[in-house]
Amino acid sequence: MSGSISPSDLTRVRGWIDAARQVTALTGAGISTDSGIPDFRGPNGVWTRDPGAEAMVTLQTYVADPAVRERAWRERLGHAAWTAEPNAGHRALVDLERTGRLRAIVTQNIDGLHQRAGSSPERVIEIHGTIFETECLGCGARGPMEETLRRVAAGEADPACRACGGVLKSATISFGQAMDEHSLRAAYSAAADCDLLLAVGTSLTVHPAAGLVDVAHGLGTRVVIVNAGPTPYDEIADAVVREPIGEALPALLAAT
Repeated sequence: MSGSISPSDLTRVRGWIDAARQVTALTGAGISTDSGIPDFRGPNGVWTRDPGAEAMVTLQTYVADPAVRERAWRERLGHAAWTAEPNAGHRALVDLERTGRLRAIVTQNIDGLHQRAGSSPERVIEIHGTIFETECLGCGARGPMEETLRRVAAGEADPACRACGGVLKSATISFGQAMDEHSLRAAYSAAADCDLLLAVGTSLTVHPAAGLVDVAHGLGTRVVIVNAGPTPYDEIADAVVREPIGEALPALLAAT
Protein backbone atom coordinates (compact mmCIF):
# COMPACT_ATOMS: atom_id res chain seq x y z
CA MET A 1 0.00 0.00 0.00
CA SER A 2 1.56 3.32 -0.99
CA GLY A 3 0.96 6.84 -2.19
CA SER A 4 -2.19 8.85 -1.59
CA ILE A 5 -4.14 6.79 0.90
CA SER A 6 -7.74 5.78 0.24
CA PRO A 7 -10.43 6.05 2.91
CA SER A 8 -10.48 2.26 3.28
CA ASP A 9 -6.70 2.07 3.67
CA LEU A 10 -6.79 4.96 6.13
CA THR A 11 -9.30 3.01 8.20
CA ARG A 12 -7.08 -0.07 8.05
CA VAL A 13 -3.94 1.76 9.19
CA ARG A 14 -5.88 3.53 11.94
CA GLY A 15 -7.02 0.10 13.07
CA TRP A 16 -3.43 -1.13 13.24
CA ILE A 17 -2.41 1.87 15.32
CA ASP A 18 -5.45 1.56 17.56
CA ALA A 19 -4.68 -2.12 18.19
CA ALA A 20 -1.00 -1.58 18.94
CA ARG A 21 -0.04 -1.70 22.59
CA GLN A 22 3.26 0.12 21.96
CA VAL A 23 3.96 2.50 19.08
CA THR A 24 7.42 3.90 18.40
CA ALA A 25 7.59 7.00 16.20
CA LEU A 26 10.70 7.83 14.19
CA THR A 27 10.55 11.47 13.09
CA GLY A 28 12.64 13.51 10.67
CA ALA A 29 12.79 17.02 9.27
CA GLY A 30 9.53 16.63 7.35
CA ILE A 31 7.41 16.82 10.49
CA SER A 32 8.77 20.28 11.27
CA THR A 33 8.43 21.94 7.87
CA ASP A 34 4.88 23.05 8.70
CA SER A 35 6.44 24.89 11.65
CA GLY A 36 8.65 26.90 9.32
CA ILE A 37 11.83 24.86 9.73
CA PRO A 38 13.13 23.83 6.28
CA ASP A 39 14.29 20.28 5.66
CA PHE A 40 17.70 19.52 4.18
CA ARG A 41 17.28 17.42 1.05
CA GLY A 42 13.79 18.37 -0.17
CA PRO A 43 13.12 20.60 -3.21
CA ASN A 44 13.41 23.68 -1.00
CA GLY A 45 15.80 22.12 1.47
CA VAL A 46 18.73 23.94 3.05
CA TRP A 47 21.34 21.87 1.21
CA THR A 48 19.37 21.84 -2.03
CA ARG A 49 19.31 25.62 -2.17
CA ASP A 50 22.84 26.06 -0.80
CA PRO A 51 25.13 23.02 -1.13
CA GLY A 52 27.86 24.92 0.70
CA ALA A 53 25.76 24.89 3.86
CA GLU A 54 26.62 21.23 4.41
CA ALA A 55 30.16 22.29 5.36
CA MET A 56 28.79 23.81 8.57
CA VAL A 57 27.63 20.39 9.76
CA THR A 58 30.76 18.51 8.68
CA LEU A 59 32.96 18.19 11.73
CA GLN A 60 36.37 18.19 10.03
CA THR A 61 35.58 21.33 8.03
CA TYR A 62 33.97 23.05 11.02
CA VAL A 63 37.04 22.48 13.20
CA ALA A 64 39.57 23.38 10.51
CA ASP A 65 38.01 26.53 9.04
CA PRO A 66 37.23 29.57 11.22
CA ALA A 67 35.21 31.11 8.38
CA VAL A 68 32.89 28.09 8.40
CA ARG A 69 32.45 28.42 12.16
CA GLU A 70 31.71 32.13 11.88
CA ARG A 71 29.04 31.43 9.26
CA ALA A 72 27.61 28.65 11.43
CA TRP A 73 27.26 31.00 14.39
CA ARG A 74 25.50 33.60 12.24
CA GLU A 75 23.12 30.90 11.03
CA ARG A 76 22.46 29.73 14.60
CA LEU A 77 21.67 33.27 15.66
CA GLY A 78 18.79 33.36 13.19
CA HIS A 79 17.75 29.71 13.36
CA ALA A 80 14.04 29.11 12.88
CA ALA A 81 13.92 26.89 15.99
CA TRP A 82 13.92 29.94 18.28
CA THR A 83 10.53 31.12 17.04
CA ALA A 84 8.96 27.97 15.58
CA GLU A 85 5.77 26.59 17.09
CA PRO A 86 4.69 22.92 17.14
CA ASN A 87 2.22 21.94 14.46
CA ALA A 88 -0.62 19.43 14.14
CA GLY A 89 1.79 16.58 13.48
CA HIS A 90 3.64 17.15 16.76
CA ARG A 91 0.37 17.51 18.65
CA ALA A 92 -1.00 14.27 17.18
CA LEU A 93 1.89 12.39 18.78
CA VAL A 94 1.13 14.08 22.09
CA ASP A 95 -2.43 12.80 21.80
CA LEU A 96 -1.10 9.30 21.14
CA GLU A 97 1.09 9.50 24.24
CA ARG A 98 -1.93 10.42 26.33
CA THR A 99 -3.51 7.08 25.43
CA GLY A 100 -0.58 5.37 27.15
CA ARG A 101 0.54 3.55 24.02
CA LEU A 102 3.45 5.66 22.78
CA ARG A 103 6.64 3.72 23.46
CA ALA A 104 8.98 6.51 22.35
CA ILE A 105 9.64 9.23 19.82
CA VAL A 106 13.04 8.73 18.21
CA THR A 107 13.76 11.99 16.44
CA GLN A 108 16.44 13.07 14.02
CA ASN A 109 15.38 16.67 14.66
CA ILE A 110 17.28 19.11 16.85
CA ASP A 111 14.50 21.69 17.18
CA GLY A 112 12.86 20.61 20.45
CA LEU A 113 9.36 20.90 18.97
CA HIS A 114 8.18 17.54 20.27
CA GLN A 115 8.84 18.64 23.84
CA ARG A 116 7.31 22.08 23.23
CA ALA A 117 4.19 20.39 21.90
CA GLY A 118 3.83 18.50 25.17
CA SER A 119 5.61 15.20 24.58
CA SER A 120 7.25 13.92 27.75
CA PRO A 121 11.00 14.63 27.54
CA GLU A 122 11.78 11.14 28.83
CA ARG A 123 9.97 9.66 25.81
CA VAL A 124 11.83 11.79 23.24
CA ILE A 125 15.15 10.32 22.10
CA GLU A 126 17.15 13.00 20.25
CA ILE A 127 19.65 10.88 18.34
CA HIS A 128 21.11 13.90 16.54
CA GLY A 129 21.32 16.05 19.65
CA THR A 130 19.83 19.47 20.35
CA ILE A 131 20.46 23.01 19.16
CA PHE A 132 19.46 24.36 22.57
CA GLU A 133 22.85 23.50 24.09
CA THR A 134 26.48 24.05 23.16
CA GLU A 135 29.37 21.66 23.62
CA CYS A 136 33.11 22.20 23.65
CA LEU A 137 35.04 19.91 21.33
CA GLY A 138 38.04 20.27 23.63
CA CYS A 139 36.93 19.65 27.20
CA GLY A 140 33.36 18.47 26.56
CA ALA A 141 31.75 21.25 28.63
CA ARG A 142 28.09 21.90 27.79
CA GLY A 143 25.98 24.97 28.37
CA PRO A 144 22.87 26.83 27.24
CA MET A 145 22.98 27.91 23.59
CA GLU A 146 21.20 31.12 24.60
CA GLU A 147 24.22 32.28 26.59
CA THR A 148 26.64 31.71 23.71
CA LEU A 149 24.35 33.40 21.21
CA ARG A 150 24.34 36.49 23.40
CA ARG A 151 28.13 36.58 22.95
CA VAL A 152 27.71 36.26 19.17
CA ALA A 153 25.15 39.08 19.12
CA ALA A 154 27.58 41.19 21.13
CA GLY A 155 30.28 40.78 18.48
CA GLU A 156 32.12 37.50 19.08
CA ALA A 157 32.17 35.97 15.61
CA ASP A 158 33.57 32.61 16.75
CA PRO A 159 33.10 32.29 20.53
CA ALA A 160 35.50 29.92 22.24
CA CYS A 161 34.90 27.74 25.30
CA ARG A 162 35.34 29.84 28.42
CA ALA A 163 36.55 26.82 30.37
CA CYS A 164 39.42 25.74 28.10
CA GLY A 165 39.48 27.99 25.02
CA GLY A 166 38.40 25.12 22.78
CA VAL A 167 36.11 25.14 19.75
CA LEU A 168 32.41 25.46 20.57
CA LYS A 169 29.56 24.09 18.49
CA SER A 170 25.92 23.26 18.98
CA ALA A 171 25.30 20.00 20.85
CA THR A 172 24.19 18.34 17.63
CA ILE A 173 25.72 15.44 15.74
CA SER A 174 27.73 16.58 12.72
CA PHE A 175 28.88 14.45 9.81
CA GLY A 176 32.03 12.70 10.96
CA GLN A 177 31.11 12.96 14.64
CA ALA A 178 30.43 9.93 16.82
CA MET A 179 26.82 9.35 17.83
CA ASP A 180 25.85 9.29 21.48
CA GLU A 181 25.86 5.62 22.47
CA HIS A 182 23.22 6.00 25.17
CA SER A 183 20.76 7.59 22.72
CA LEU A 184 21.50 4.96 20.09
CA ARG A 185 20.88 2.09 22.50
CA ALA A 186 17.61 3.68 23.60
CA ALA A 187 16.55 4.16 19.97
CA TYR A 188 17.26 0.57 18.98
CA SER A 189 15.50 -0.68 22.09
CA ALA A 190 12.43 1.40 21.19
CA ALA A 191 12.41 -0.01 17.64
CA ALA A 192 12.76 -3.57 18.89
CA ASP A 193 10.16 -3.24 21.64
CA CYS A 194 7.06 -2.00 19.83
CA ASP A 195 4.06 -3.36 17.95
CA LEU A 196 4.19 -0.70 15.24
CA LEU A 197 6.92 1.61 13.96
CA LEU A 198 5.64 4.90 12.56
CA ALA A 199 8.26 6.69 10.42
CA VAL A 200 7.21 10.30 9.87
CA GLY A 201 8.87 12.96 7.73
CA THR A 202 12.15 11.14 7.24
CA SER A 203 13.79 10.20 3.96
CA LEU A 204 15.27 7.12 5.66
CA THR A 205 18.58 7.67 3.90
CA VAL A 206 20.70 8.55 6.95
CA HIS A 207 22.04 5.79 9.13
CA PRO A 208 21.90 4.63 11.84
CA ALA A 209 18.39 6.17 12.09
CA ALA A 210 17.17 4.43 8.94
CA GLY A 211 18.35 1.13 10.38
CA LEU A 212 15.59 1.29 12.96
CA VAL A 213 13.19 0.26 10.20
CA ASP A 214 15.36 -2.81 9.56
CA VAL A 215 15.20 -3.66 13.26
CA ALA A 216 11.42 -3.43 13.45
CA HIS A 217 10.78 -5.15 10.12
CA GLY A 218 13.21 -7.94 10.98
CA LEU A 219 11.18 -8.71 14.09
CA GLY A 220 7.93 -8.83 12.13
CA THR A 221 6.72 -5.46 13.45
CA ARG A 222 4.38 -3.42 11.27
CA VAL A 223 6.01 -0.39 9.63
CA VAL A 224 4.02 2.64 8.46
CA ILE A 225 5.83 5.41 6.57
CA VAL A 226 4.38 8.92 6.29
CA ASN A 227 6.60 11.04 4.06
CA ALA A 228 6.32 13.49 1.18
CA GLY A 229 8.73 11.61 -1.06
CA PRO A 230 9.80 8.00 -1.66
CA THR A 231 12.20 6.26 0.72
CA PRO A 232 14.42 3.21 0.31
CA TYR A 233 12.13 1.34 2.71
CA ASP A 234 8.80 1.84 0.93
CA GLU A 235 8.85 -1.67 -0.53
CA ILE A 236 9.03 -3.39 2.85
CA ALA A 237 6.62 -1.06 4.65
CA ASP A 238 3.13 -2.27 5.46
CA ALA A 239 1.77 1.13 4.43
CA VAL A 240 3.20 4.27 2.83
CA VAL A 241 1.28 7.54 3.06
CA ARG A 242 2.12 10.52 0.85
CA GLU A 243 -0.42 12.95 2.26
CA PRO A 244 0.88 16.15 3.97
CA ILE A 245 2.07 15.20 7.44
CA GLY A 246 0.07 17.91 9.20
CA GLU A 247 -3.08 16.33 7.78
CA ALA A 248 -2.12 12.66 7.60
CA LEU A 249 -0.78 12.16 11.11
CA PRO A 250 -3.81 13.58 12.97
CA ALA A 251 -6.05 11.50 10.68
CA LEU A 252 -4.07 8.30 11.30
CA LEU A 253 -4.03 8.82 15.05
CA ALA A 254 -7.59 10.13 15.37
CA ALA A 255 -9.03 6.70 16.22
CA THR A 256 -6.58 6.10 19.01
